[in-house]
Amino acid sequence: MLKIVLGHSPDGSAVLTLEGQVIGPWVRELEGACGPILASGGRLELDLRGVSYLSQEGVRLLWTLRDRKVGLLHCSAFVAEQLKSRDEAPA
Repeated sequence: MLKIVLGHSPDGSAVLTLEGQVIGPWVRELEGACGPILASGGRLELDLRGVSYLSQEGVRLLWTLRDRKVGLLHCSAFVAEQLKSRDEAPA
């Protein structure tokens, strides 16, 4: 299960606060929540403090979002390590 709550930071950026695991159908759910914000040209940040696990598909989505300048905030050490693996993967 993944809980997604939309809020805003003091600078006006949209912030999606996530709680749970980014796996299976929740990867598409997160992608769907991000899509309209990014399409409107708005700045987006993801608060990942409540995320306990990312599937490979979830990791790939967050890499793609990071490449699109989405801020990834408050990652646990475990989630940060999962996200780091892309930079260390052979080409």
